[in-house]
This record gives sequence, structure tokens and C-alpha cells, in this order.
Amino acid sequence: MLAAFARNLRDLPGALTPSAVLSGLLVIVIGYASSLVIVFQAAANANLTPGQTSSWVLAITVGSGLSSLIMSLWFRQPVVAAWSTPGVALLVISLGQYAFSEAIGAYILASAAIMLLGFSGLFGRVMGLLPMPIVLGMLAGILIRFGIAAFDAIPDAPWIVLPMIVVFFVLRRRNFRAPAAITLLVGLVLAFVSSAVHVDSFTLSLTAPELTAPTFSLQALLGLALPLFALALTGQNAPGQAVLKNAGYDAPIDKALIVTGGISLLTAPFGGHGVTLAAITAALVTGHEAHPDKDKRYSAGVATGVWYIVTGIFGAALVALFAGLPHALIAATAGLGLVSAILSSLSGAMTAVEGREGALAALLCTAANFSLLGIGAPFWGLVFGLLVHFIMTWNRTKFPAKS
Repeated sequence: MLAAFARNLRDLPGALTPSAVLSGLLVIVIGYASSLVIVFQAAANANLTPGQTSSWVLAITVGSGLSSLIMSLWFRQPVVAAWSTPGVALLVISLGQYAFSEAIGAYILASAAIMLLGFSGLFGRVMGLLPMPIVLGMLAGILIRFGIAAFDAIPDAPWIVLPMIVVFFVLRRRNFRAPAAITLLVGLVLAFVSSAVHVDSFTLSLTAPELTAPTFSLQALLGLALPLFALALTGQNAPGQAVLKNAGYDAPIDKALIVTGGISLLTAPFGGHGVTLAAITAALVTGHEAHPDKDKRYSAGVATGVWYIVTGIFGAALVALFAGLPHALIAATAGLGLVSAILSSLSGAMTAVEGREGALAALLCTAANFSLLGIGAPFWGLVFGLLVHFIMTWNRTKFPAKS
């Protein structure tokens, strides 16, 4: 490892190009525009302090940066990390149901499980144990609330939200690379023009990490740690690996899990809910646009890591900035930024005929957002989804399905 790391670091100056640097910056812009806003929603719903929220942002951004640096330099591939977007979407509806120290304990357990899975080399086998339609149904149940919230925000500020919706889908129709980023920019301009932005307390200051001692409970294990673990594998790591393979890279997934799981374990006490392989934004650094030479394209992954760290240390400023934005703008940005994830989870959940009923049960149960025995709906979504899946697929030859 050290020899490969040193050799690739030595070759980095000759591999780094302006296109690689700009591709890394684009990853940050899209990541912040499409999913960082969800962190602030989760923090607000859980009544976290500004210090806890800033530390959370610091943990996931710097954690993503360190993971991207390590993996790109180790593997000589543009392997970038990101915080788990499905995971933070889960926290919007579940984090407030637990003490923050219990959430920290759940983060630690999920991170340790991912790292141990990497050491075991059983990623493919574990993925085979989870019926994909059920997991995707649970994910769709989490994400669909954000899509609904985007349209639900129209009455609050129609002069902001309606133009954002139109601009977003026009850009998607034209296959624009970063529709969420441009949509956020449009929303910000409209909010400033209408005097709906209040950033009087904004200052460009460094973030101080805030340590929270973990506590462990069965409820948080089942309601947070288990869904976070499942979503990290199926919603981030598996598609992230697919993006890399599609670009011609055979990244060692087990070593990637060790790196991201280890970094997640280190950052969990500071509020980090988990670092995974990047999925959607990974395509920005794996293509020809990032660097014409495939062997030198790892420099775009390194640039991404540097951008993450530089911007992440100003997490307190980001918290203050987003706190001054209107709620309707945040809701619209989060919902529109998750459109691709909502579409892919819904289509994936309903693709196989024999898995549709279980996937639908998981979706409806999760979207209901209830708590039973102190455990949140995402866990019960998995339970009822698996139960319905078993009922509908058991002894299929004796009781054939009707399409």
C-alpha cells in the first residue's frame, strides 16, 4: 500500500490538469446543492445545536475528502467518497426519535460493520442476502417524502419554488450535467430579490469539532444502525462500484469498504453518519471530461478530496448560511436534488414482478413514518417488506403469481 501510495503521489503533479481540478470542484458543488441541505433538515428536526450541526458537516465533508484522497492515491483510480445521501434522508425522519448519543452509537456500529465486511471479503455474498426490491422499496419510502415536500412548499413561496421546478426539469430535458446546482442558484437569486434571505449572522469561520460520547441501545441498533448499514451498501457502495466498472475501473471494493468504514468510525463521535463510495457524482470524475488519460484520471479523485477538506473546515459558515435561507427554498432544493434517486429506487423496486408486493409494503410502511416499540418505520419497512415478500414467493410453483 505505502509503495503504491508514494509512487502515485510522486506522479500526481504530472497527472493533475485544470479539467481534473474543475471536475473535482463540480463534484462538491453538486453534492452540496443536492444533499447537504438534507443534513440541515435532519439537524433541525432533531433540535441539534449549531455546534453539533457544524461538527456533523465537518465530519462528513472532511471524512469524504480523506477517503477520496486515500483511495484515489492507493488504487490509482478516480475513486471518490461521499456521505450517505440515503442515510441522511433516513435521519430526517428518524434522528429525532433517539437521544443524540444513541445516534452516535448507531453510527459507530454501522461503520464498524461496514469495515468488518470489507475485511471479510463477503460484500457480494451479503448483497445477495438482501432482496434488492425490498431495500429499494424502503429507500423509496424514505426519499419520496422529500419529493412531496418540494411540491408542498409551493404555497409558502410560489415565486421561488415554481420557477425552480420548471428550471430543473427543463435542464434535465436538455441532459444538463448539474441541474440541481443551477436550480439552487436560481432559487437563491429569487430569494435575494424577494428579501427572503437573512444572513446577518454569517461569518467565514473555521469549524470546531464537537465530541459526543456514544450510548448504545437496542432501539437505535435496529432503527438506525441496521437501516444505515443496508442503505450504505445498496444505495451507495453497490451503485458506486457499478459506476466505476462502467468506466472501465476494477476498484477493489473490499479495500474501499475498509477505508470508508474506518474513516466513518473515526468521524462518528463528531456526528458523522457515515462515508461511502460516491454514486451519482462519481461519474463526474471517471469520464473523459475529467482527464483524457485513463491512467492519470485518479488526479480528479485527489482534487475532489482536497476540495472536500478545504470547504469542510468552514462547516460553521455553511450552517450559518443555510440557516438564513427560506424553508421553501431548502425543501425544493432537497426534493429536486433527489429526483434521480427517487426514480431509480422506484423503478428498481418495481422491476421484478415477484418482488413488487414486498417492495410496495416496504415503501408504504417506511413512508408512514411511525414508531413502534421505540423503533422507527424504516426498520419495520424492511420487516414487513420481507414478510410480504416471503408470503408472495413461498412455494411459487404451487401457487403461481398473477402478473
